[in-house]
Amino acid sequence: MNPHYQHLYDILAHSQGYIFPNEIDLQWGILIVVYPFITGLVAGAFILASLERVFKVKILKPTYQIALLTALSFLLVATLPLISHLSQPQRAYEIMITPHSSSAMAIFGFVYLWYLMVVLLLEIWFDYRHSMVVWANEKKGVMKYVYKILTLGVNDISPRTLKWDRKLGYIITVVGIPSAFILHGYVGFIFGSIKANPWWSTPLMPIIFLFSAMVSGISMVMLIYMVISWFRKKAIEVNVLDSIGKFLFFVLILDFTLEGLDQIQRIYEAEESFEIIKLLVSSKLYLTLFVSQGLIGTIIPLITLAFLQFYKHQIRLKKTIYFIIGLLVLVGVYSMRWNVVIGGQLFSKSFAGFTSFKVGLIGLDGTLMAAFWIILPFGILAFLLWLLPPWKMVEPEE
Repeated sequence: MNPHYQHLYDILAHSQGYIFPNEIDLQWGILIVVYPFITGLVAGAFILASLERVFKVKILKPTYQIALLTALSFLLVATLPLISHLSQPQRAYEIMITPHSSSAMAIFGFVYLWYLMVVLLLEIWFDYRHSMVVWANEKKGVMKYVYKILTLGVNDISPRTLKWDRKLGYIITVVGIPSAFILHGYVGFIFGSIKANPWWSTPLMPIIFLFSAMVSGISMVMLIYMVISWFRKKAIEVNVLDSIGKFLFFVLILDFTLEGLDQIQRIYEAEESFEIIKLLVSSKLYLTLFVSQGLIGTIIPLITLAFLQFYKHQIRLKKTIYFIIGLLVLVGVYSMRWNVVIGGQLFSKSFAGFTSFKVGLIGLDGTLMAAFWIILPFGILAFLLWLLPPWKMVEPEE
């Protein structure tokens, strides 16, 4: 049998009730799950960095540059799952050169470029410029010229110029905070504005996406900070983990509350789609919604973080607990993205049936490709940490 027809036959065999012909195969697969997951990590990591820069939470200083480089690494990859999902990826640039005000993705493209070119790259450049000038004078061989190029020819490291670097970096960070909100809130807007899908169409969708992004970004930076410290054989500062855990705890409460309010609103309104959504969450999404997202990714981390915040005595294996919590939160946020993207396509617009989704291993929309786009930012981050090591930054003389 033709593989395409065999694929359709397998889907129809697992379909339930009445579905329309164009709902047999899902239009958005696992790569569209990866896209908002990666974008959320960018926004969350930047917001954690802004706590030290703008809100003067100095205890988070060891994670400041790590958070910025993490945000840049994931931002460079953020659009690639979308592009690899396209049947004609070589035409992706056309959305930018022929923009239309009614195209949500075109507007997102400009928000993405603003955040990459104006916010992240400029802030990192102002932070590292003094160190890069010093490194360009100290290094030998190829790296000497690499750092000279990165300085963009601005070699003045006088106190007055460095003061302007700090001031402009601060301004960019302040501008970057709402930019980070817009970047990932806009991803939620894309889903929330699809009126024809009652699982997606809610005004809270951009806000839910934003807070879950903050949760995932904070968790990712915490994990990366611990791994880097372990590789460098440096002691992990427990007070830094406690501070990150405190912010993670409060943001996780807000995220859980918003998602709970959204579900309560759906239950109270009980619109015509309520019965099919009720069946959806109690069957197709039971494991990913209640177990993976709810229990593993939210309830267990909340209880554990609450205990760590209020129990002030010495706790053995505290660092290990924080590491496990970070992993569980990331699993929960990824499950949330899965539930939104895949879950919203599993029930028919007829409200009388379900289709099914089977993740392939290989192919442009398969598990291996999704794993590649998730792993690639870590490779970029490793390169950036080698090129711009935060622990080797040269402090200016006062």
